[in-house]
Amino acid sequence: MSTSDRNENQPSEQPLEELVGEWVTFTDLAERWDMPVTRVHNMVNEGRLLTSRIGENAYRAVPALFAQENGPLEALRGTITVLKDAGFTEDQAIRWLFTKDDSLPGRPVDALREGRKTEIRRRAQALGW
Repeated sequence: MSTSDRNENQPSEQPLEELVGEWVTFTDLAERWDMPVTRVHNMVNEGRLLTSRIGENAYRAVPALFAQENGPLEALRGTITVLKDAGFTEDQAIRWLFTKDDSLPGRPVDALREGRKTEIRRRAQALGW
């Protein structure tokens, strides 16, 4: 499946901002995790978090389900790597993680939060073939 085949911009798809629902700003994450906002930016650059531009001002934000009490969802980092290796953009990776999959059942992000990272990474790897 090529990057263009992933249908990121098809009109029939729910907008990413709505699909995810709850988003958190870098500033809010920095406050929650008691760290400088630059450290949150570093986490994005290190592949520990995914972001998208949302809202009227197109500010960068992180899906709230990617954040835990003391830092990013631990299982996310390796999954991001696998998705990027499969050719996904950040928006495409977020869309995949938040799109319901009846064979799971549920969404990949929920499976990650439940500790089922091996299954999700195996599915993500298969997308690259």
